Formats: sequence, structure tokens, C-alpha cells
Amino acid sequence: MELKLSFAADAPPLAVLAAAKIAGISLTADSILAPGSPPALLLSNGQRLQGAHVLLRYVGRVASIPSFYQRDPYESSQIDEWLDYAPIFGSGSEFEGACSYVDKYLLQHTFLVGNSLSIADIAIWAGLAVTGVRWESLRKSKKYQNLVRWFNSVSAEYDAALSEVLAANVGKRGSGKSVTFKLKEPQASNTQSTVVENGVNLNETAGSRSTSEVDLPEAEVGKVKLRFAPEPSGYLHIGHSKAALLNQYFAERYKGQVIVRFDDTNPDKESSEFVDNLLKDIETLGIKYSAVTHTSDYFPQIMEMAERLIHEGKAYVDDTPREQMQHERMEGIESRCRNNSVEENFKLWKEMISGSERGLMCCLRGKLDMQDPNKSLRDPVYYRCNLTPHHRIGSKYKVYPTYDFCCPFVDAVEGITHALRSSEYHDRNDQYYRIQTDMGFKKVHIYEFSRLNMVYTLLSKRKLLWFVQNGKVEGWDDPRFPTVQGIVRRGLKIEALIQFILEQGASKNLNLMEWDKLWAINKKIIDPVCPRHTAVIEERRVLLILSDGPRDPFVRILPKHKKYEGAGEKAVTYSNRIWLDYVDAESISVSEEVTLKDWGNAIVKEIKKDQDGKVSELVGVLHLEGNVKKTKLKLTWLPDTNELVRLNLVDYDYLITKKKLEEDEDFIDVVNPCTKKETLALGESDMRNLKRGDVIQLERKGYYRCDVPFIRPSKPIVLFAIPDGKQQTIMK
Repeated sequence: MELKLSFAADAPPLAVLAAAKIAGISLTADSILAPGSPPALLLSNGQRLQGAHVLLRYVGRVASIPSFYQRDPYESSQIDEWLDYAPIFGSGSEFEGACSYVDKYLLQHTFLVGNSLSIADIAIWAGLAVTGVRWESLRKSKKYQNLVRWFNSVSAEYDAALSEVLAANVGKRGSGKSVTFKLKEPQASNTQSTVVENGVNLNETAGSRSTSEVDLPEAEVGKVKLRFAPEPSGYLHIGHSKAALLNQYFAERYKGQVIVRFDDTNPDKESSEFVDNLLKDIETLGIKYSAVTHTSDYFPQIMEMAERLIHEGKAYVDDTPREQMQHERMEGIESRCRNNSVEENFKLWKEMISGSERGLMCCLRGKLDMQDPNKSLRDPVYYRCNLTPHHRIGSKYKVYPTYDFCCPFVDAVEGITHALRSSEYHDRNDQYYRIQTDMGFKKVHIYEFSRLNMVYTLLSKRKLLWFVQNGKVEGWDDPRFPTVQGIVRRGLKIEALIQFILEQGASKNLNLMEWDKLWAINKKIIDPVCPRHTAVIEERRVLLILSDGPRDPFVRILPKHKKYEGAGEKAVTYSNRIWLDYVDAESISVSEEVTLKDWGNAIVKEIKKDQDGKVSELVGVLHLEGNVKKTKLKLTWLPDTNELVRLNLVDYDYLITKKKLEEDEDFIDVVNPCTKKETLALGESDMRNLKRGDVIQLERKGYYRCDVPFIRPSKPIVLFAIPDGKQQTIMK
């Protein structure tokens, strides 16, 4: 069938050209129409059609691609709805609003309609692609993660066809200027010296900036220096990940740098194990840092600063008992030690340094303002005694600076320009600036962002440590933990975590986030590529004997993923004796026709039951010429052979039973008593090749990550269930 497409040179119908190319339909295209004319298609019989979407629907109807347009009434109408929506991308003022709308829709969808590519996808894809530089700029900005994922997926799947169409047509619009558009990951653009003042990028033209971007105050491109400063008292968790990724985001945006600094000022909680694992987690997140430092590197200088402040009358040693001191700070009552002489303060300071009995009764406090309404300014503690050896420097010191004192010092000394802190520190920002002023340093800008809180989740390292110490979990990398290692071990792809966090942005609004959204993003990443396998629950499994089935088993080689060749192939054995899940067997009726996946139909002739009325065996015959679309039950099965492997399917639940803990509530009261469920199953023989970390889908059961691979027949492969973004329920 020969088709001739004509169109105006300034408006090539990109969707029609792309759909025809993908469908393998031969078109002769000629840009001979006058500007403003609708595209037209001349059929081989001389009939003529015109209008971009009329032509696109025609291509969809004649294409050999299944369901490209011809679907059930509802999905066909959905496709029409998207075709009507597509022109909005050509409206400059509404372009980003349209991007936002489709981005939100794609959060829960792989394709625009149903479960396969349609001309709706091509229409929206073309609407974006034809804008050239504008869409390419948004792709780089990470603003619309779901839309970019979908666009890149379509582009990659049909790379050859779409690249050819783009090369031939994008850039022919309007004035004829050439537009560069890359289907592959966009390269970094040429840099230039740019200054941001009062939240405005002076080198950007009006309307060119992403409306969701947030500026750092007085940030100068090329001169921004940030720090990610975890305390080495636990593993990195999802809340820390937000801080780390935001630091990297701003560093990349302003072409600056990030350093990793370990805030190691509390030897009671810290260890080298935590340092090593934090660095491992930071690397997992892909954080590019320029240096690793430790607050303990600066202990000599911090002590010198403390002594200078004592000498200047800006700090004093206090031996007031801790509870009384807390009461006095709350009430604005000055300590009796506040006006001690410099000599008396140095005398007690030396007692503190030596760790003497007298020194252990004291602390060093800043002399700020005991009447300030902001209680963080009411003479905070700068130094405390601690005789516990430090994990890096041993017992060299008996006094350690508090975070409130050392943070403004080290930030200034290391040349940090902007300190990113979660909004829980908001009341201490004035304290930070006041201490820096007393130290004589230039102001370091603080930028606040909201802390990431998750439902049914504890992020306090103290509380997480309780679970570890009390044997409620296996360790800091337990799949029930919100640590990076824990959620990755459960099956989360790190790119899903990064996308989830960057979608939250640098907002200061406090949010309680659902895990479902994170796992839904993860599903979109793993589903298109993860291999499919079959498993049958071992308990009460039921044998189906096919009386006309193959007495001598035979093998077929099948793809592990019907839409992704990269998943590889597997050998499937066909036999006259096959295993079914009990829940499937008990739902079958006598003489019912069922579909055996990857085989064909069968008719169950006899159902045998045990003395308790439970189904124990089925007898049936193959009916391979039967229509698989007309059967109600589509069953997964395994052959009755000794090649099957043993599986342990592990499901996890939340560690606490309450969505959000109140401030005065004891978390121990809401600890979930049942958070782990193990189910034994049998799996197809090819699963013995799984490696630790492999992600698979067990058909009709869900997604799983291999934690313990095949070792020997008697030891089961351990698979952790991966949430799929649907509502998780507390186990009963």
C-alpha cells in the first residue's frame, strides 16, 4: 500500500511520521503545502484524508502493531482523549502546565493507555519532541521525573525509527533554524560565569527558569561550597539521603563542591564501623564529594577558640547540676557561675581538660542572652567532659565540643558558603549566627529544607539502635529498616530513591510521606526489565495429571520477559504431571476449561479431595486449540520433576503499628509484634542461576529480590518480597 503524505514545511506532522515509521508503514513525504495548511494523506485508491490526528488514527488502524489504536471502547476513547489533549504542548503559556499534568498521571502508569504503546503515546511524545530546546532543557532539570522516564523509555525502545524521524524533521519549523535534540542522555551544556543575586539568575532570560527551582541566597556560580555532615552513630537512612542529595543538587546547579564531614564529637555513640558504612551509603547514592573531613581534625583549633572566648568573657565554666541548669534556662534564670572571673573559669577549664572529679562536674557555656525569647540563645553548652575513648584519636581528650559550638566554627574554617539544615533546627539558626559572630567569622548562609518523614517509620538513630540491640531486626541493613542499605536490600533501586527525594525538592513544608509512592516509582523501574519466573507454594500444592499429556517430558526455550530480550531465556519443561497452587486448584470446577500459562488450555475432568474435603489431586486433558481469551482462570504451574528448586519467600511489614508517633508517645508501646512472614515454595529450575541482588517477578505473586542464592538442594533460595506501591497492611 503506497501512501503519500504532504504537509507545510513549517509544521511537519511528527506524530504521524513517527507512528508510521514504528509501524513499518511506507510513506512518501513531501513538504509542498502552503504554511498553515493541515497535513494530508493520499491513499493508493485516490482517496484523501487530512488533519494531523485524522491521519494518526488512520495509521493506528492499519498498523500491524497489536492495540496500536484498535482496542475496547473504553481504551479507544481514552486514546482519543489524549489526542485531543496533545495540541496543548504547542501553546507556549500552557506547556509546563501540560508537562505537570502528564507527569502526575504517569506516576501510576507505564503507558498513557492500558499496558502497551498506542498512538496516544506517540502524540504526546511528538508534542514534546517538536519543541526541541525547550523540552530538552526540562529533561535536564529533573523537574518532571515521571514524564522524563516515560519519554526516555519510548525513545530508547524505538530509537532507530524515532532518531531518523527527528533528524529529518525537527528543526524545520518556523524560521528554519536548526534545533539540536538528543534522544540519549543529554550532555552538560557549555558553562559561563553566572551570578545569582537576591534569588535571580542575572544571566537567564525571563521565562527561561524552572518555576520549581529554589535559589541559595547570594550564591555565586563556581564559588558555592557545601557540606554533608552526618554523625557516625548509625547507618545512613532515607532522611539523611534527602540532605545528601540536596547538597549535591545545589553543588551541581551552582558548579560548586560538596565535602563530606563526619561530626564525630560524641565518642559514646560513634564508631569506625559507622564511618565506613556511611561512606559506602554515600557512594551508593552517587554523591560526588571533593573531600572527607572529620570535626575531630579541628579539635585543637576548637579548643583554642573556646579558650579565646573564655578570655574575652564570652564563655564561662558552670558546675550547676544538669537538671537545675535545664530549669534555669527554661525560666531565664542566670547561673550563679555566669559572672565568675576569667581566672576562675580557666581554673575549672583545666580541671575539665584533665578529666578530674571536679572537672567532670562542669561544662563550658557560651555567655549569650538568658532573657532571649529564643531559648537556644540562653547560654548554650559549648563543651562537656567525656572519658570514653574516641574511635579515631583514642583517649587524647577528656572534653568534647557540642554540635552547636563546633558546627559554626568548622563551617567557617572550611570555607562553607551555605549550610543546608533541616527545619527542625530553625530555632537554633540565631544561635548559629550569634556564635559565629562571637568567634569573629564571616556569616555562613543557612538554607532550610523540610525533614523527610515517612509513615510507620522511626528515623531517630537512638530508636533504631534499640531495635538492633534488642534483636528485633538482624542489623542496620535489615530490610525493615529505613536505612539505605536496608531498603536497597529489600529491593529498592537507588534511582527510585533519588527520584523520590528530588521530587520533594527543597521545600520547607513539613510532609509525612507514604512509602507506597516510593515503591510505585521503583516498580516502574524494575517491571520493564526484570525476568519473569514461576513458583508454586509448597504447602498443600496440588498435582494436575494430564491424561493425554506428554509421557516423556520435553523442553522449550522461552524468554524470561516477553517485552525485553535483555532478560534472557529459560528452559521450561512440559510434562503430563504438573503442580498447581492450592488456591488455584480449589477455585476450579469439574469440566472447567482453564489456561496453563505458556502452554495452552486444558479441561479439568475430575477433582479428588481428601477426608477433610480439601482438593488433593486434579485430572484433566489438554485442549490446546481452545481460546485462551475465553477462560476465566489463567494458571501458573510447574512440572513434577526433581529439577525444581526450594524457595523461601519472605514478606516484611512496618516495625511500628502507628502511622505517626506523637512527641510524648513511647515508641516501644507501638512496636509491631509480627513483621516477618516466611513461605516455602518451589521454583523452576532456572532460578538456581540467580545471584544475590537479582530482582525478579514471580508470575502472579509479585516482585522479589534474591538475598541468598542457590547453594545446595537442601538449602532454599531466599527471596525478599518487594512492595509494588499498593497499600501495605499490618500483618495480623
